[in-house]
Amino acid sequence: MSKRYQVFVSSTYEDLKEERQHVTQMLMEMEHIPSGMELFAACDEEQFEFIKRVIDDCDYYILIIGGCYGSISKDGKSYTEREFDYAIEKKIRVIALLHENPDQLTVEKSEKDQNAKILLNKFRDKVKENRLVAFWNKPEDLRGLVAVSLPKTIRMFPAIGWVRANNASDNNELLIELNELRKSNSMLQKELNN
Repeated sequence: MSKRYQVFVSSTYEDLKEERQHVTQMLMEMEHIPSGMELFAACDEEQFEFIKRVIDDCDYYILIIGGCYGSISKDGKSYTEREFDYAIEKKIRVIALLHENPDQLTVEKSEKDQNAKILLNKFRDKVKENRLVAFWNKPEDLRGLVAVSLPKTIRMFPAIGWVRANNASDNNELLIELNELRKSNSMLQKELNN
């Protein structure tokens, strides 16, 4: 039975479109189901509830961090950091891909605001805490990192995944087997009581 896994791809958006495309393409080539902010245009509190439901449906979470912290919500955190925190809270396995030298990124891919740079560095430190991370320099590096990291994560931490209905076991067979086990259990329980 072939399983596919739904993987949430999280990052800032405008500055990492190419990077997201590499990750999404690799996930599709690996026959998994990419999910992420391409499903929603803008972000507000109401949409964050939708994002949480999408993350709830995912088996794994890939975080890409470049040189921008991103849009900041009312609580003072970026939406990307909030997504990360939510995935951790829900115990969804995280694959963190951090740019190796964010200070060397072009101006349009870097934070200009000093406060946002500080928040970005704190977020990077938080992500690296008690977690193995992989580093990338060029967008195309991400394909290989996903190709290596995701199968390893799946092997070490199997998730529920998705199976096509026509490939799933016949429900009637399972119900019959379950009923037989229930009967057998009941008979053994009576014998024990006697």
